[in-house]
Amino acid sequence: MSIGNNIARLVLYGAVLLFGLAAPYLFPAYVSQISVLWLMIVFALTWDLLGGQMGYNSLGNIFFFGAGMYISAVVQIGLVYDVGVYTAAFGGGEFAFTPEQYFTGFWLGMGAAGVLATLFAFLFGLIVFGLRGPYFAIGTLGVAIAAGELVGAWDWIGGGSGISMPTYPGGPDEAKRFFYYLMFALAVATFLFLKWLYGTRFGLALNAIRDDEEKAEGMGLHTNRYKRVAWAISAFFLGISGAIFGNMTGFIEPLEVAFPTITFGIFMVLMVLLGGKGILWGPILGAVLFHVIKEVTWTYLLGWQWVALGLLIVIIVVYFQQGILGWLMEQRPEWFGIRVEEKTRGPAARAGAPRAEAAE
Repeated sequence: MSIGNNIARLVLYGAVLLFGLAAPYLFPAYVSQISVLWLMIVFALTWDLLGGQMGYNSLGNIFFFGAGMYISAVVQIGLVYDVGVYTAAFGGGEFAFTPEQYFTGFWLGMGAAGVLATLFAFLFGLIVFGLRGPYFAIGTLGVAIAAGELVGAWDWIGGGSGISMPTYPGGPDEAKRFFYYLMFALAVATFLFLKWLYGTRFGLALNAIRDDEEKAEGMGLHTNRYKRVAWAISAFFLGISGAIFGNMTGFIEPLEVAFPTITFGIFMVLMVLLGGKGILWGPILGAVLFHVIKEVTWTYLLGWQWVALGLLIVIIVVYFQQGILGWLMEQRPEWFGIRVEEKTRGPAARAGAPRAEAAE
């Protein structure tokens, strides 16, 4: 990698960090929207771990997001009150949490959400990774849909009426900034962890599974183990994001908030396809562009937002099948540290045939 590329990368990292830290003060009216942007980035990065790096297109990753949300709620409430009584009295009665009770429950709930979501991924991985191709996608989608329906019928955790979360012990602006920085920190942690992971032997194993799983198995890779661990990593970050988002919204409901398969569940896939599968920055670019388009259409084209979303899908499928970054890498390889050199010998070189080499 050239010095120029290293400098450009450091500038990019610094710009993202400065924007993330300063955004609540530069754009105080849009703190919630930018918080959701960081959530979208977590969604895209974790989906790409399977769909882009490993070649397994999951439609059920939203399950871990919703599971984390409910796990956190049960821990937070259960430390102080009986969960069944709390949910049964929704709309009546008063349940107060001291600041100490709130923050103790929140941190424990967030940790439990990540750990138990990871455990769920290992357990469900024993079943769904016996499927491949479209059957795997349909199987994971079934898990997410079934979870939403089962939670909606479970009265102990609020059923279809949902759960009103404990109130943050501070002013509204303070609460927005608190959850904003948590979501930003989670997005940064997810990116840094996956950046490291893709440079290890584990990352190479995931790519080998994507390229030819049978050959990878023939070379001695325990492919099922790698697949379950990859899904568990995604589940860990998604479970934590669900815990944060549930507290940020203040109210969780099974189908529209916790397990929204037709919105967040589909958005995960679209963002990665838009930015570029299997490219570290592809999901991030896709998440940013998609979130901006979504916010603009939901604000100024209300009633036509799904038409705009459908047009976006058509454009991706027809013109950017490899994603925006994949397309740019083909058109401008030098922007990504790929040198295009001409051979100095042989008839192909004399005819001007280029030779591309990826810079280290």
